[in-house]
Amino acid sequence: MSNTVNKLYKHNAVIYKVILFLITASAIVYLFPKGGQFKYDFTKGKPWQYDNLYAPFDFAIEKTQEEITEETKEIEVNARLYFLYDKNIVNEVKDEYKLRTSLLQLSDSLSSSDLETMTLLGNSIIESIYDRGFLQATSQGIVSDKNTIIALKKENEVEDIIYNSLLTSSDVSRMVTDRLGEQPYNYSQSNNFNILVEVIKPNVSYDDTFTQKVIDEAVKGISPTKGKVSTDELIILKGDIVEGKKLAILNSLKKESESKLWTKANYYWIVFGYTVLVSLALLMLLLFLRKYRTEIFDNNNKVTFIFFNIGFMILVQTLVIKYNSDYLYVVPLSVLPIVLKAFFDARLGLFTHVLTVLLLGFIVPNSFEFIYLHIIAGIVTILTVSELYKRANLFISIGQITLIYMITYLAFSIIKEGNASQIKWEYLIMFAANGLLSFLSVFFIYLYEKTFGLVSDVTLLELSNTNTKLLRELNEKAPGTFQHSMQVANLAEAAANEIGANSMLVRTGALYHDIGKMLNPMYFIENQSTGVNPHNDLSPVDSAKIITDHVIKGIELAKQNRLPDRIIDFIRTHHGTSLVYYFYMKEKEMNEEVDIKKFQYKGPIPFSRETAILMICDAAEAASKSLKQPSAQSIDELINKIVEKQKADNQFINSNITFREIEKIKKVIKRKLMNIYHLRVEYPD
Repeated sequence: MSNTVNKLYKHNAVIYKVILFLITASAIVYLFPKGGQFKYDFTKGKPWQYDNLYAPFDFAIEKTQEEITEETKEIEVNARLYFLYDKNIVNEVKDEYKLRTSLLQLSDSLSSSDLETMTLLGNSIIESIYDRGFLQATSQGIVSDKNTIIALKKENEVEDIIYNSLLTSSDVSRMVTDRLGEQPYNYSQSNNFNILVEVIKPNVSYDDTFTQKVIDEAVKGISPTKGKVSTDELIILKGDIVEGKKLAILNSLKKESESKLWTKANYYWIVFGYTVLVSLALLMLLLFLRKYRTEIFDNNNKVTFIFFNIGFMILVQTLVIKYNSDYLYVVPLSVLPIVLKAFFDARLGLFTHVLTVLLLGFIVPNSFEFIYLHIIAGIVTILTVSELYKRANLFISIGQITLIYMITYLAFSIIKEGNASQIKWEYLIMFAANGLLSFLSVFFIYLYEKTFGLVSDVTLLELSNTNTKLLRELNEKAPGTFQHSMQVANLAEAAANEIGANSMLVRTGALYHDIGKMLNPMYFIENQSTGVNPHNDLSPVDSAKIITDHVIKGIELAKQNRLPDRIIDFIRTHHGTSLVYYFYMKEKEMNEEVDIKKFQYKGPIPFSRETAILMICDAAEAASKSLKQPSAQSIDELINKIVEKQKADNQFINSNITFREIEKIKKVIKRKLMNIYHLRVEYPD
């Protein structure tokens, strides 16, 4: 049992990576839409690259969304309009008219014959008006063409009439006036006009609800197909252009094939296929890290960070595809290479971005166009995004990325349509939105720094400010060490620029590499301004311990002040496993048998180009102070001697730095030191 536990503990890093791999692969497969893939890939406007294609089964030719939309608009334009005829209003008006004329007889003492004449004429006018129909004012203007045939609903009957036959308020007033004018004018005629105008009210209104219901039923009845293809019928010849009816038939065949493929029986097979493809992509990433980025592969925190970003981008993209694929290009996938380049390097950022885009190619429409667009944008991102701590750089880079998106999309559209008239300009707005969302990378970089304990160039810029608490304290307690650190930082930055290393990282690391000396500043020669050397009262072993301990104390101090691990790495490695040579030789003079480990730094040795640069620059700057009469020859010999000694001690075997790069670094250091120690003209008294 204990052996098993020990083995698990020994291989916990590998076990963690396996679990992370399985969780990420499972999550990505779960997010993918579960559908079969059509075995032919085709693009509108391009030649058919396969053999002659015959229909494998009977299937219907589906209409495009544009065709269905056009039919829907045609139905809405030519729809039959329904108006409601209310018979109850007719009866109400007649009853009201009868009551008003009866009251008029009592008040004005009309004779029975006048009342009868007045009533007969009034009822005749009312019937004439309602026989045609009196249209409500709010229902007027529904029909632009007055001669349009409309449907008039009278209870359960529907009658087709001309819209212009319905009466309006002005028509009713004119009709009443004309009819009453046919009779000799008398007092009852005037009263009759007033009563009729007051009691007659509209009884025809536009029935919007029923009309819309009829339109909706007609739209539902639109056939989604426009023909049929029989088994073994020729669909397209090799070399034919995919367009028009052939494109419609191919799209229909693709949809029908995928629906036939996606059955319960095939579900597990398709999931298995997705799992294999996703696993291969993630495995390639792990192999890349193991072969070319060993320090990242060995750090589970960094591997988790990379896998998390891949999963997060796929999650966002699949959600957009699920809810509205029209906004496919709004998702700012360029955030992924920006973030990875900020924390690691350009090569890893591009490699991860390409794998992510390839995975998304399984689930997006027009996969070739999508993959091409995003890979080109990713390359531009890697080539342009640099020095994020300079605010203008990010604006310029994202502007260039957005422009590349737009140009590439326009080129694809012209190829597909054959001209520029069918370009969907709203896509350019989506690419602009994509660019704006890419600025979220600054927020993600800050969030990831706090969550995963990583460090970006923006943080390095803040840490390299000499007014930070720790550097200010170093300047106050150990001014000589501070000046030494500044000189080393300048040398290291120039050397890093020469070989293409991270100059901001190495400069910041150089500023902090000797902070451990501030705890015992007077034991280091650069701070002994009084000429008193406390090592005179100590044994060589004790002196060596104080000297080597500045590395351990520097690490402790850095952790107390929450410096990032990437900066602490420079404190750990800037002396590697070298000797405190002066005290070692002093002890050897007194004692032939010397325990070399007591005079040796604990390491580790440098494990990156940046930490190797610092080791060379630190030793070179410190040793140059021992030159009594600096000259080009003496500086040249000194630097060669220091670097050759470090090579002989195998200090650079883990740092991924080449001999050629070391030679470039030496040249830069020699040139810089010559500038520092150049001879000046002697001024007269």
